[in-house]
Amino acid sequence: MRLLLFTGKGGVGKTTLAAATAAGLAARGHKTLVVSTDPAHSLGDAFAKRLAAEPAEVDHLLHGAQVDSRGLVDGMWQELRGKLRAALAGAGIDALDAEELTVLPGVDELLALTEVQRLAESGRWDTVVVDCGPTAETLRLLALPEAVSGYLNRMWQVKLAGPRGTVEAVRRLGAHLESLRELLTDPAVTGVRLVLTPERVVVAEARRTLSSLALRGIRIEGVIVNRLMPAPGMWRGAAASWLRTRRRQQDQVLDELAGSGLSDFARVEHRATEPVGLSALLEISRELYGESDPLSPNETAVTPLLDVSERDGGFELRIALPLGPEAAVDLARVDDDLAITVDGFRRLVALPEALRPCRITGAVSDVRGLVVSLTHPGRP
Repeated sequence: MRLLLFTGKGGVGKTTLAAATAAGLAARGHKTLVVSTDPAHSLGDAFAKRLAAEPAEVDHLLHGAQVDSRGLVDGMWQELRGKLRAALAGAGIDALDAEELTVLPGVDELLALTEVQRLAESGRWDTVVVDCGPTAETLRLLALPEAVSGYLNRMWQVKLAGPRGTVEAVRRLGAHLESLRELLTDPAVTGVRLVLTPERVVVAEARRTLSSLALRGIRIEGVIVNRLMPAPGMWRGAAASWLRTRRRQQDQVLDELAGSGLSDFARVEHRATEPVGLSALLEISRELYGESDPLSPNETAVTPLLDVSERDGGFELRIALPLGPEAAVDLARVDDDLAITVDGFRRLVALPEALRPCRITGAVSDVRGLVVSLTHPGRP
């Protein structure tokens, strides 16, 4: 089973490309589900078909669904929240404090991701294509399993009391969150396709997104440049002049993108008419993938990786992170972990055992990531 997550800045066309990819996979004989966690609910519009929370047939071998986050909150979370509130009160925590502790930020997004996992692991489909929300929402969504695990650990520190069933429910939730994290960080199963348009503001956000995803250990297996203006060729007139100027600006942005280490990205041209319906989506799929398998990752896919090499007096640790020239990077030691902060996104990376006694003596960055120098204890 494969899980493909499509994300990008709002308005770049990620929903259309997710739908086109799903349609192309089904046309190639793959049992495919395309599901949206985007509150905008525009996936059904792309197919010109009404979608609901339960998967419905869109075409042969293709199903679609729109996750109902609010419905999930009203059902699954409220029951568990009530049990947690009772357990905290039983542990001697004031009723008002217990109420505040069980108001979990982002629970609707977390349950949406849980629903995606349930559908993906049902065994009904070979591939699940996910139309995620805009990048800021997606980054928060993908960070939740780890963040909520920390939340539950802090709750255990107050020594939960109460009915045995409550304690068991919390333990099951913790185990589920760990399985969710493992699913998202398994490079053989899950990959992110990042959609952008050739505009400097969009590309800058895309670079930050790439870094943040890599920090979370999530495989980035493709970058798609959407809405590229067609070359006007030998056309003449004001419209042709406008097209040449716009395309020239877009090409300059793509050159800058290539200079940042992402030179092999897929391209989709802007269309004169809105691509709605299976026929239009299949046309985009053919342009996007040609004869290639849509499940094959892009050659420039960025796989998070710690690579250690010995040097005189210590080690070099390379952390594969796509970094733009303007990226703000900060490093710090936290016990046996290396705290990496890139453009405000922070992640603790467990250091390999051989490096834990060492101290950090320097770091440099390039388009391939960070190279951290560590020196043996006692060495100058």
